[in-house]
Amino acid sequence: MSDDLVNLSLTEIAQAIRRKKISSLEVTRACLARARAVQPQINCFIAIAEAAALRAARAADRAVKRSAKLGPLHGVPLAHKDMYYRAGHVCTAGSKILRDYRPNTTATVVERMAAAGAIWLGNLNMSEFAANPTGHNEHWGDCRNPWNPAHITGGSSSGSGAAVAARACFGALGSDTGGSIRLPAAANGVVGLKPTYGRVSRYALLPRVWSLDTVGPLTRTVRDCARLTAVIAGADANDPTASTLPVPNYERLLDGKIRGIKIGVPRNQYYEGATADVRRVMKESLRALRERGARIVELDVPDPQHTYQLTNAIGQVESATIYANWLRERPRDFSLVVRTRSEAGLLVPAVTYLEALNARARIAAQFVEQVFGRVDVLHTPVMTMPLPTRAETAANSSSDVMDLLARITRNTRPINFLGLPALALPAGFADNGLPLGFQLIGRPFDEATLFRVGDAYQRVSDWHTRAPVVGH
Repeated sequence: MSDDLVNLSLTEIAQAIRRKKISSLEVTRACLARARAVQPQINCFIAIAEAAALRAARAADRAVKRSAKLGPLHGVPLAHKDMYYRAGHVCTAGSKILRDYRPNTTATVVERMAAAGAIWLGNLNMSEFAANPTGHNEHWGDCRNPWNPAHITGGSSSGSGAAVAARACFGALGSDTGGSIRLPAAANGVVGLKPTYGRVSRYALLPRVWSLDTVGPLTRTVRDCARLTAVIAGADANDPTASTLPVPNYERLLDGKIRGIKIGVPRNQYYEGATADVRRVMKESLRALRERGARIVELDVPDPQHTYQLTNAIGQVESATIYANWLRERPRDFSLVVRTRSEAGLLVPAVTYLEALNARARIAAQFVEQVFGRVDVLHTPVMTMPLPTRAETAANSSSDVMDLLARITRNTRPINFLGLPALALPAGFADNGLPLGFQLIGRPFDEATLFRVGDAYQRVSDWHTRAPVVGH
């Protein structure tokens, strides 16, 4: 019975609890059992909040019995990347430096999920300070891929992708500064949304790069992702960068109809170096969308590698600023990758940084005009290669680091510079047996169209229903 429960989707579980077909306590116990079973193999949790989760589940069931007003996540167990502050609770950010840090504030998104009735199941593993796209972590141990633990999970939201894929929770929050939601979504065979910059409040979570950071969910289905996004998105008086634009009811728009929607496929840049199995999976996903009535349009896109370089300048400087004191006082408490990336920002001239910031609005406007003047969404691979192993991607010297990051994030990082929304979806498997995914990129604040197209795809594919054999 517990396996049957954990294999349901977030929206299915929420509906079953609301209709009193199952209890939140049953579901929470099933997730806790699953988390305990998979943890030794994939190390996706930093902390499991068993006692607190069970108390919250009992309270949720009492609310159902007394016919209280129930939120859209009522009684549903979720776990989150360990960078979301909760007053009085340890938040490590996957680091040694913050191993015992207890913030005195609570993140807006945490408050919104609690108000919607979600159960906090635990704190998920992540790359140290959200600064590594592989999932390696020398302080808490590497998060390992549930499909094959020898391989990377993608990062930095490594635990979020692995836990959702392994059926240890029904959804998770991650963060995306250069691909840190989309990479683990693709690597683990789940759905992940990097929202438009400013769509979701970033108040009271550990910053990585102020100008690029975004908050978004990882889930098993697009519908689940739409529900979580609607809960956490919207204006926030505590975060002046959070947009005041109204948040649509994304779920109501998921009718499976995409006839006439124009999906762009780049002729240049995004497929450079793509392996045959990546190209095969991308072609199959496009065929499925065409059969649903979408129009596939090939087009040339502005060179994303220029924006990749500008993203580097912004990311290095802002990261160095955030961690400057620790870099001076505790350099040995950083991993090689994080220290290398952060220290590089100390050498970037202020003029270079300001030029990158000033160019951003102009370049983003040009991209939107040239691409979305012709199509409604852009379809690209998340990664152009099958998922490498943890051994292959271990950074053994400073010279390894930048080449490593560039190969893995070349298709994701430019989207953060542009501030655009992007939805990653599972689309099949590479020749090495590991998941592959594509991303749908949209106009600013048009997450709704991404959800519509992604949901239509999942109505004719079953990749999102595949689960790894782990924890048995």
